Amino acid sequence: MNFQIAMLLGQDGMTNGAIYALLALSILLVFTVTRILLIPQGEFVTYGALTMATLQSGHPTALVWLLLGLTLIDCVLDLWGATRASQAFRLPKRIFLKLGYAGLLAVLINTLPLAELPMAVQALLTLALVVPLGPQIYRLVFQPIASASSLVLLIVSIAVHVSMVGIALLLFGPEGARTEPFSDAGLELGPVTFNSQTLWVLAVSLSLIVGLYLFFERTLYGKALRATAVNRMGARLMGISPTLAGKSTFLLAALIGTLSGILIAPITTLYFDSGFIISLKGFVGAIIGGLVSYPVAAVGALAVGLIEAFSMFWASTYKEIIVFTLIIPFLLWRSLTSRHVEEEE
Repeated sequence: MNFQIAMLLGQDGMTNGAIYALLALSILLVFTVTRILLIPQGEFVTYGALTMATLQSGHPTALVWLLLGLTLIDCVLDLWGATRASQAFRLPKRIFLKLGYAGLLAVLINTLPLAELPMAVQALLTLALVVPLGPQIYRLVFQPIASASSLVLLIVSIAVHVSMVGIALLLFGPEGARTEPFSDAGLELGPVTFNSQTLWVLAVSLSLIVGLYLFFERTLYGKALRATAVNRMGARLMGISPTLAGKSTFLLAALIGTLSGILIAPITTLYFDSGFIISLKGFVGAIIGGLVSYPVAAVGALAVGLIEAFSMFWASTYKEIIVFTLIIPFLLWRSLTSRHVEEEE
């Protein structure tokens, strides 16, 4: 291995590690606030990438009908809950907003010349289609069992992952897809040229990490989510809605996952079932952080990306084994050094 090869491998490792870091942060955020280990986080990545590819091909995506169907179910549940609470007269405005949003997207997707739109508009449409699935999944699946044990939440999370993989096969088909790069320019540093998509991944990932830091440190909603993560019962006593906290974390997780899919789609071909392996590597980073520390999780995920890249050179056949074996010493160390407590009632 010479310096040029090491730089190329480092470039790949930094690119992958930045995506894994974002996924690790979102998995950690959802877990600390809701106790849900978000197994289907990787599906938001594949949904974002495949939706973007479908729009660039000029075909209306069937994902809009999934969004409309979930919106209808969500509105029916809202109306039913308000009727039982004798507050139905307060809900029509919110219901109409939800239905209007989904209906507007359905009209836009089926009338606009999708392939001729600027890439920025295609990315915004992709975000508008995929990101709302996060809060809807929480509302329909996890909110009714929010007080269940962690084991039950994990089993349901696995079931949601399997369902989303099957739905992705139905919506996008078995063929892989890759999108057009954001630009064709590059940055030359000595003997190595960094392609533009790598720079986009690093820049957007860093911006998201800084934005999340400012959100949690400087905004009221961010501080409310931090309070929920530290002490759920205390947050409830202070008037912080656990339902709002759950929907907000799933919204952020879906946003991060969709953006990650849009960013990596020009670099690698993604299939309907590619999300699990991607999110699993982000989960390794979250485990390195002990499912507690955001900075350590981000650094751990970056290390996972670099180890994966260099493993492809030294032992490409065993690169997945090497990456996932990293989790064993950290789990053992956490088990030996952590004080075991009963789960909060």
